[in-house]
Amino acid sequence: MEAIGLTWSGGVPKLWADGAMARQGLVTAVTSRAGTAAVVGWVGSFRDRVAGAHRLLDDFGRPGAAPPLPAGDYAAVLVCRDRVLLMRDEQARIPLFYRESAGRVSAVSTSARHLGGTAELERRYFCRYLTGNMAQPHSPLTPFTGVHRVLGGEVVELSVTGQLSGRVPRRVPQAEAPPSPTADGRRASEAAQDLRRALENAVGRRTGETTACHVSGGTDSTSVALLAARPAAGRRHAGELVLLAGRFSGGELAQEQPYLDEAMAEIRRHAPAARPVVVDVDDVADFDDFRDHAGDPDEPYAHAFRAPFWSRLHAAAAELGCDTLLTGCGADPIVDANPFHLHGLARTGQFRRMTAQARAWAAGSERGVRDVVSAHVVQPALPLAAERITTLVRRHGTVLGGLGHFARPPWLRPGFARSHGYREASVAESRFRYGRRPEQSLYDAANYLSAPDPLSWCQARRNGFFLTHPFLDPEVVATMRRLPADVTLRPGRPKAVLRDAMADLLPPRIHGRTVKVPFDQVYARGLRAHGEQLVDLCRSAGHPLIAEMFDVETLCRAVREAQFGIGDAYSWDRMNSSLALVVWLERWGRRPRARGSAVPVIAGP
Repeated sequence: MEAIGLTWSGGVPKLWADGAMARQGLVTAVTSRAGTAAVVGWVGSFRDRVAGAHRLLDDFGRPGAAPPLPAGDYAAVLVCRDRVLLMRDEQARIPLFYRESAGRVSAVSTSARHLGGTAELERRYFCRYLTGNMAQPHSPLTPFTGVHRVLGGEVVELSVTGQLSGRVPRRVPQAEAPPSPTADGRRASEAAQDLRRALENAVGRRTGETTACHVSGGTDSTSVALLAARPAAGRRHAGELVLLAGRFSGGELAQEQPYLDEAMAEIRRHAPAARPVVVDVDDVADFDDFRDHAGDPDEPYAHAFRAPFWSRLHAAAAELGCDTLLTGCGADPIVDANPFHLHGLARTGQFRRMTAQARAWAAGSERGVRDVVSAHVVQPALPLAAERITTLVRRHGTVLGGLGHFARPPWLRPGFARSHGYREASVAESRFRYGRRPEQSLYDAANYLSAPDPLSWCQARRNGFFLTHPFLDPEVVATMRRLPADVTLRPGRPKAVLRDAMADLLPPRIHGRTVKVPFDQVYARGLRAHGEQLVDLCRSAGHPLIAEMFDVETLCRAVREAQFGIGDAYSWDRMNSSLALVVWLERWGRRPRARGSAVPVIAGP
């Protein structure tokens, strides 16, 4: 989807924005003495998008200025007097790409597909895509040769005529560390206060005129909705609040209904005018309309199988004219205790503390100490070797058994993997996920694991809003990064700091719940309903790269095994991403590349 674009005519930049998205407030264009900026999303505050865009332009428009990137959900192109700047916020919700050859950039767009056109497909990209199960990409490669991604938190500088000057990562400044605590009780209390303040700020930055909150009845989404409801209840012109939920009347997920009802009632107690919108989703299954959900995005979308559920809810919010939708995505890795602190203790020789905390983890999760140490100490230290051993132990003649995050899936042809750098890609992905300090890398990786942003982006023009995630806000992440493990880890009480932070708002039943029903029912139903179609889709695929890349019959065998429940969430995600890639390649050259009505921001000569 092209929201903004930049080209050059006679050496003069021509900047344009999609007219429909500009009218919806999804794109903001501003001009000042410093230059001109086109911003997709929002900078600083959703309600003050125009002011935020002006501040961004004025801060970066000064000659030689290199300020830190402000918080927000945005991608921006700034045409200044002496240079052109391309940038994305650190959370990288909104994509931005440029086409470059011999050090010169010829075009910039939010659509890699439009920049790629008929360019040759970049096979190294597909090897990187097939490692792991990230919901969105995080490397410079794109599916098209010569087209590059602006990374999250990065500023790409060009000359006014398009010459590439450099790529500079600029991290959002982290909040200052809290004062040294004097006692365990006070330390836990201060941590809860810090998190509450950070969450209130994160939610406040994201509310609009008609704000939708996804409510599931869990601790995370209910916390976000309650914080959004409090200003709505206390301020006269706070805007409208919509409480969006999906209802399952049968199966395991029907057990969530009492929690959902209690969450809705408590939120409306704080904001009586809030509008509950409960969507019946009994007929929704994973892989519904898979050809469209997997084939439409600019890039292969690994989580396209889950798009039907989210799309149903998003359509309901769009009908009500919502301009932003807040979710609880990201809370699990961000505000729960960080298990990779065990790796840090082992790395620094604190084996007694590591053993004690591993026992506490094991007691709280009903796992063995050996399993805890293996998952959070051994695997981060030797991720590829640990996976190879697991595969040998658990495969037992199956395709999916023991398949973890990084190992080559059996259906990926060894020759293709060797020729196009699969091993290098798996090493790079393991380093991204774990790094030298896994307890810190967890927070960076969580940003790309936790949210359905490619789906939100693909449907933004139709829906009129982007998803946004307060738990992935830089202030919230910084708050949790600095907390020691003995504050966040309380056996049998997951997300203890969040529960303390929201103790005065969460209803008792939700405040005390520790288990949530997973979406296994929706996934199993989808495989039962669409398994044969998925197999036929693979066997009938005609794009030559599919046969070059995959042993199709082995991939079909993986689908059959998944139908029988063989494998686990990791191996199923590896299969799901490969199926999405098959559909994407099949649809790549067949769809018209329609562009919306373009509004010139800088018209050029």
